[in-house]
Amino acid sequence: MAHEINTEILINASPEKVWAVLSNFKEYPNWNPMINALSGDMIIGKKIKIVVQGMKIKPVLLVFEKNKELRWVGHLLVNGIFDGEHFFVLVDNSNGTTTFKHGEKFNGILIPLLKNVLENKLKKSYYKLNERLKEQVEK
Repeated sequence: MAHEINTEILINASPEKVWAVLSNFKEYPNWNPMINALSGDMIIGKKIKIVVQGMKIKPVLLVFEKNKELRWVGHLLVNGIFDGEHFFVLVDNSNGTTTFKHGEKFNGILIPLLKNVLENKLKKSYYKLNERLKEQVEK
């Protein structure tokens, strides 16, 4: 079973400015309402440490492409129970603005039980993160 959350927001700044805020992990506690901490070496295939609303996870970094994309995948206990591939994508609109795409692809046997929570509560958190990122970048 699979479920996907996709959100996006237009930010009035270049991808470089958006990336500067998004990749400054030490500042997350000051603006990011969802991800309280993110640390580790940004090496593809290696585990990073993330605290998401108080919950500690250690996903594997999939993409860390400056000014373009940050993506990781995490698993609850073992693969196939509840897996999430989280992504942040920056699209250069070639006019001084950036479309920030943020979401997650979920897979696993628990998805049917958690679909309402994912779609209602979690999606709202993603939109809130988008808004706070926009505010932080544009100030």
